[in-house]
Amino acid sequence: MRRFEKEKLSPEDIEKFENLRKECIRDILTMTTLANSGHPGGAISSLDIYLIVFSYANISPEKVDSPERDKIVISHGHTSAGVYSVLGRLGFFDIDMAIATFRKTGSIFEGHIVRKVPGIEWGTGNLGQGLSAGCGFALADKLHGRDSYTFVLMSDGEQTKGQVAEARRFAIKYGLNRLKVVIDYNKVQISGETEKVMPCRIKENYLADGWGVLECDGHNFSEIYDSLKKAIDIDKPTCIIAHTVMCKGICFLENDYRYHGKPLNVEEYIKAMKEIGLEPVLEKYKKLREKEWNYPEKKFYFFPKIDKGKPIVYGKDEKTDNRTAYGKALLDLARINKDNKEYPIVVFDCDLATSVKTDFFEKEFPERFFQVGVQEHNAATISGAISTDKFIAFFSDFGVFGVDETFNQQRLNDQNFTNLKLVCTHLGLDVGEDGKTHQCIDYIGVIRNLYGFKIIIPADPNQTDRVIRYIIDKEGNWFVGMGRSKLPVILKENGEVFFDENYKFEYGKADLIREGKDGYILTYGCMVYRAIKVYEKLKSDGIDIGILNFSCPTLIDEEKIKIAINTGLLITYEDHHIDTGLASTVGLYLSEKDYSVKFLRFGIKNYGSSGSPDELFKKEKISPEDLILKIKDILKK
Repeated sequence: MRRFEKEKLSPEDIEKFENLRKECIRDILTMTTLANSGHPGGAISSLDIYLIVFSYANISPEKVDSPERDKIVISHGHTSAGVYSVLGRLGFFDIDMAIATFRKTGSIFEGHIVRKVPGIEWGTGNLGQGLSAGCGFALADKLHGRDSYTFVLMSDGEQTKGQVAEARRFAIKYGLNRLKVVIDYNKVQISGETEKVMPCRIKENYLADGWGVLECDGHNFSEIYDSLKKAIDIDKPTCIIAHTVMCKGICFLENDYRYHGKPLNVEEYIKAMKEIGLEPVLEKYKKLREKEWNYPEKKFYFFPKIDKGKPIVYGKDEKTDNRTAYGKALLDLARINKDNKEYPIVVFDCDLATSVKTDFFEKEFPERFFQVGVQEHNAATISGAISTDKFIAFFSDFGVFGVDETFNQQRLNDQNFTNLKLVCTHLGLDVGEDGKTHQCIDYIGVIRNLYGFKIIIPADPNQTDRVIRYIIDKEGNWFVGMGRSKLPVILKENGEVFFDENYKFEYGKADLIREGKDGYILTYGCMVYRAIKVYEKLKSDGIDIGILNFSCPTLIDEEKIKIAINTGLLITYEDHHIDTGLASTVGLYLSEKDYSVKFLRFGIKNYGSSGSPDELFKKEKISPEDLILKIKDILKK
C-alpha cells in the first residue's frame, strides 16, 4: 500500500485503531510505571497521531533501511513510550522487549528515543531540533530525486524555541514541499499550561513564514488521516495543528500537567486499566524485565568511494591562510567528483562563505551549496542529518559559532552517528582585531567532550590540503580547525617544503619538525612556525630544542613523545585555553604513565582583546620571545 492511498478510513479501520489505542495506552502506562519514570502524558496525547502516521506513511518493518522510505522524525523524544508502543504493535520489533526493558540500563529503549531503535530516524529529547533534522532528510530526498516524504511530529511547547523558526524559514527557501509537520497541541507542558509557561502563536508563525496550515482533532482518527492526506497534496511545507488532550481517555488524568513527566503508581495504574477496560499486565513485565534480551542492531556509518585527487603544493615562498587552502582543496575535490551521484558533496554556510572560503565551492556548485544565514543551530542539525544519507556534508563557520554556539546540536549529531565534516576558521587569538567575542580559544576543550568527533588542527596550507583530502572519505564526525591569518609554509631544516607531495597525513601521528637534545616544543596550528622561530634563535645561542607538530591534539603519538621525554623537557605551546587543549592531553598522559620530566605549559590564560595576533601573544606572554626567555631560564636551573 502506498502512503495515504485510501480515500477515507472505513468504520472497520476506525474500530481497529480504537482497539489498538487501548492496547497502546496499556503499553505506555505499563512501561512508565514499571520503570517508575517517564512521560505518560505526552505519549498518550500524541498516540493517535503516531498510529495514523506510522500506519499509512511509506514505512514498514521491511523498509527501515530503504532509501525510498518516508522519514518520520519524532521531535519531542520524551514521548518515547508512545513511539515504542506503536512501532512494537506494528511489528518493527518485539513489543514485549520494549515494555520490559523501557529505561533499563543497557536497553536501546531509552527514556528519550534513540536511533538504535528500528523505525527511529533521529534520536531526540533536546526539544526544538527535530524540524531541522527533518529539513536535512527532506533535502536529501529532494537532491536524490526520491518519491519520499518527511513527517516531523512535534510538541506545542517546543514551538517557542528559536531553532524551530530557523527550520521553518529554511524549508520555505529551499522548497522542501514534501516536508509535513504535525503538532500535538495539548496546551500543557511540564510546568503547566503553555499559555502561562510561554505563549506562542503557533498557527500565525507558520503562516507568516509561508507554510500551509491545517487543523484537526488530534484524537479523531478520520480527521488525522484526512488532514495528512490533504497536506500531502499541498505543494509546500505544511503544518497540521492537532488539538489534543493530555492523557486522553483516562478521566482522572486528563489535563493534569503533573503527569507530563510523572509515572503512575501501582494503584493509579490499576485504576487506569479499569477505565480502559483491559487487564493489568504489570506483574508479567516485572518478570520479563529480568530476562536477557537480544536487541536489534542497526548500521549507521557509510564508507564513500571518492577520488581524492592530487594534493596542491604551496611553494616555500608562498604565504597564504589555511582557510584558503581548505577552500581550494574542497573545490578541487568537488570538481574531481562532480559526476559522483552516489556520494555528492554538499556545503552549508551561515553568511560567512567569503570568510571561511566556501565561496569557491558556491560559485561552481551553487545547487549543492546551502546558505542558511545567521542560523547556526539550524545549520548544524541540518548538515548532521543529511550526512547520514550518503552525502559528504561540510559545515563551515567561525569557531565561536560552529563550536561554542552549537555545542548542543553537535552533541546530538554525535549521538545520532552522523558523518559530518565540521571545518571552523577564526580560531584563537589569531583572529586578532575582531576581539574577544570572536576569538574561539576553547574549541579543543569543547569538542573533546564529544566521543565521536576527531580533531585536527593543521600547521600550514599544505597540511590543510592533505587533511581535507584525508577526511573526505572517512566515516564519523571530523573537526578541522584553523585560524585567520596567512601563514608561512613550514619548511624542513634544509629549506624544502615539509608537507610536500610525498607527505601523507595519518590521524593521530605527530610530525617531527625539528630534532632536539635539550627539550621539545609540542605544538600545532599557527604556533608551529612560531616554534620554528624559537628553535632557530635558541640554536644560534647553542640550545637545541626540537619541535613536534601534534595536529591531532587530543591524541598522543607515543613513539614521537618518547623522543621528547628522553630529553627531560616538554613544553606545550598553543593558541588555546591553557587548561583544555594540548597541554591537558599531554599532562594527563604523563601522569598516567608516571613519567618524571619537566613539563611547561604555554597557552592562553585570559580572554583576549582587539589587536594583531602578535601583539595579543605578547600581551598573553606566549610570543616566541617569551618562550625563548622561559626556556633559557629553565635550562639554567
